[in-house]
Order: sequence, then structure tokens, then C-alpha cells
Amino acid sequence: MKRGAKRSARAGAAVSRAPSGGRARAERGNGAARAPARAPGPPAPAERSDLLALARSVVRTEAAAIEALEGKLGDEFLAAVGILGACRGKVIVSGVGKSGLIAHKLAATLTSTGTPAVFLHPADALHGDAGLFTPGDVALFVSKSGESDELLALLPYLERHGIPLLSVVATPDSALARRSKAALVTGPAREACPMDLTPTTSITLAQVMGDCLAVALLEARGFKAEDFRFLHPGGVIGRAAARRVEERMHAGEDVPRVRESATLREVMLEIMNKRLGLTTVVDARGALAGVVTDGDFKRILMRHADPWSLSAADVMTKSPSTIAKDALVAAAVRAMEERAAGPITALVVVDEGRRPIGVLHLHDCLRG
Repeated sequence: MKRGAKRSARAGAAVSRAPSGGRARAERGNGAARAPARAPGPPAPAERSDLLALARSVVRTEAAAIEALEGKLGDEFLAAVGILGACRGKVIVSGVGKSGLIAHKLAATLTSTGTPAVFLHPADALHGDAGLFTPGDVALFVSKSGESDELLALLPYLERHGIPLLSVVATPDSALARRSKAALVTGPAREACPMDLTPTTSITLAQVMGDCLAVALLEARGFKAEDFRFLHPGGVIGRAAARRVEERMHAGEDVPRVRESATLREVMLEIMNKRLGLTTVVDARGALAGVVTDGDFKRILMRHADPWSLSAADVMTKSPSTIAKDALVAAAVRAMEERAAGPITALVVVDEGRRPIGVLHLHDCLRG
């Protein structure tokens, strides 16, 4: 067959295989062509129940893993804190993928709590940024497997500068764990996803371990509220931490105050008029003798058949929580939340002679 005839034959075959416009439209009309995917709508009631059950199982799975993590804190953790605390350079935190995101967050947390740290992506390090590594630094690598080629490729740079390696890994006896001065092993732990594949539990554990390091370090360094205020000048946290108690307290005529001899009715009226949930009780010298709160008042009415014959001295709490006017608001909030007998919502501000000069309520601390 001649070349031209072959081309004609092929063209004819192609035409015969292609459906006509009418036929194609008919096929589409009969549903032969695939219909576009329908956008997902709200889940059916049964599906809603299944989804909620699944979400709750995620919470239980990750909570159980965090609880088990407590038992894995020991000598390796203390060694890591000691190495980080002795660092005279910077902490270089690295990781890839989701572990890299946790590493980035950990670097930020360390920096904001007094430990200079920087995040370095392994890919950037292999393309020039390895110059960040200098003698006196500490490397902290985060990895689920502990076998990431990108992180292992950085080990020669650490060895060249004598930089100690710390690692947060989920896999025991991994390459990174073996090469580390201290390896903080968080696993093995089952991932929260039904396939046990998506990094969920392992990532949560890495973040919690990072928080453990940061908090232990700030305590070991003696990091104070004043330091936090200096490093957080902006935002609600910074504005609150930067304030002194005297800037937020109720003072002068706004301070609720009664004498020890005041009747229970007078105590009640003072609490109601000043609207701070308590009143101070002062002795003859004007010094703080105690406080009566609205909660105390309710208990008094329930316990005594004839409470109106009682005086403030009879019902007051004699060792109230106090604070100085030049203390930071952040310290006041901590004192309220971490009170040994239970959290409270207000502190009495006293001077050197323990005379009440103000009351600081928790709500005052939260104002911008």
C-alpha cells in the first residue's frame, strides 16, 4: 500500500472510532459519561456520632501517651538540661516535615524564655546555612524515626566544630539517638489516626518534651517574671507583665475596709458596696487583721442559726494572701492561681506596716 493510502486508512479508522457529536451527546444524556463529584454535605446523624467517637478516641490516645511520657523523664532528660544550660553559644534546633514544625516552635519557646535558639532547616544547612554552626553551640534535632537522611547529613558539621547533639526521637535505638549526647525518646507510641500512619501522637509527644526542656531550663536559669516582661514588650501578655500592681489595684476610698468590731451586717454592706468580693478587716492600728469574702459570708449564714450577733473578728480569715504594690501583675496572677489552699480571685495590697492600701482583682490583671 502506498504511503498516502496508509495515512488515509489511519485517518478513516480514527474517524470511525470517534463518536459523532449526536452520539456523544446521547451518551452523556444517558449517563455514560462520569458525573462531576458532588460536594460533601453535612454528615448524617449516624456519621456525626461516628465522627465524634473517633475524635474522642484521638483525645484519649494522645492523653494516654502524654501520661506515659512522664515515666520516660529521667537521667537523659537531666543530662540534656545540663548541656543546654551550659551552652555559651546558641541552640540550633532542626527537623524536617512535621517534626520540623515542632522544632521551629521549640526554638521560639527557648528564645522567649531566656535560652538563645534558632531554627535551621536541614535543606538550607546543606546549601550554605551550615555556617550557623560555630563552636560553643548545641544542636537539638527533632525526628520521629531518628533516621532522616537530611539530619544525618548534618552530623559531620557538628563533629567538625565539637558541637554536642541532643535529640527528641520517637524511635529507640535510632541512628540519631545513638549519636546523641542525650536522646529524649518519646516512643514507641501508637499514632491517633486509624491507620497508625499520620504523625499525630508522635508530634504531640515531641512538643510536650520540648516544653519540658524549656520550662526546666527557665527554672534552672532563674528566669523571672521581670525577664519575661523584658522579652515580651508587646501584646496582652507583655502589657500585663509590664504593669506593676499599684497601676491596677483599687486604692483609696475604693478599698473595702471594716474594723474587727464591725457587725456582720456592716461586713455584708461593705462587700456589696465595694463590689470586689471581699472586705479587709483592720485592727486598732489600721494593720491588716484578716479578710472576709462573699464566699465566707455564704458559709457563715449556713452554719450559724443567728449569725447577726457575730463580729468581723469572729468570721474573718486571719492569714489572707497579700502582695506588695511594686510587684508585677504577672507575679500577682501566679500567686492567685498557685495558692496552696486553692486559687483565689483577689489579693490584698499592703505596705511595709501591713496596712491595706489596695485590692487587686483577677479581672484587673486581664485588662489591656
